[in-house]
Amino acid sequence: MNNGPLNGAVVAVAGAAGPAGRAALLRLAEAGAVVVGADADVERLASAVDAARYAHGGATVTGDTVDLLDLQATRDWADRIQKDFGRIDGLVHLVGGWRGATSFPETDLADWDLLEKLLIKTVQHTSLAFHDGLLRSDRGRFVLVSQSGAHKPTANNAAYNAGKAAAEAWTLALGDAFRKAGSTEGADGPRAAAAILVIKALVHDAMRAERPQAKFAGFTDVTELADAIAGVWDKPAQEVNGQRLWLTPKP
Repeated sequence: MNNGPLNGAVVAVAGAAGPAGRAALLRLAEAGAVVVGADADVERLASAVDAARYAHGGATVTGDTVDLLDLQATRDWADRIQKDFGRIDGLVHLVGGWRGATSFPETDLADWDLLEKLLIKTVQHTSLAFHDGLLRSDRGRFVLVSQSGAHKPTANNAAYNAGKAAAEAWTLALGDAFRKAGSTEGADGPRAAAAILVIKALVHDAMRAERPQAKFAGFTDVTELADAIAGVWDKPAQEVNGQRLWLTPKP
């Protein structure tokens, strides 16, 4: 029987249908969590949920189609999870997207318009919707996956790097809210935490199969990312709250 910190925890995964989402669903279910995935792609989400459910017999893994660009819809999703399962102990943010340019002056601001929605709005909406529930939990965690370019922006990735940097700043502000709430309650520190996992890029088996000669130097395998996500629950909230946890060397 799994008696780890995730056993019995209720964890929501935003952006659950991609390779990183699939790995996270599997890892969280393996750790004994009740997992609720959300994604805009209904078919891919159903496939990811089924894979996690069948890999870990008896695991409760469900999927919801949620428009995370709609704040009220996101709030309704958070409320529904708490109504169905009685609590919420985590939100893992895996909603991504990338657009680049050949040079800085050739940056298309339409790319920014898209990335601002995917990388920032979804973080804002999920953090606002899940804040109260995570604060009530004895092990609440908000986990953002970010990218090293937020700390060393490059000319051709201005929009993407700026979007990731903004998402990090928003998540750190959430962490400050958790810290202040913990202090107000007179506790040793926050019981809830907002943490950032920083990668260079992700790699998975299908990518390796498509490019067998590629080295993927510095890339993080999606299974390693999933382990790191689960690991955020292994440490006390005050150790991970407001922290960047680097899975790649700092630039």
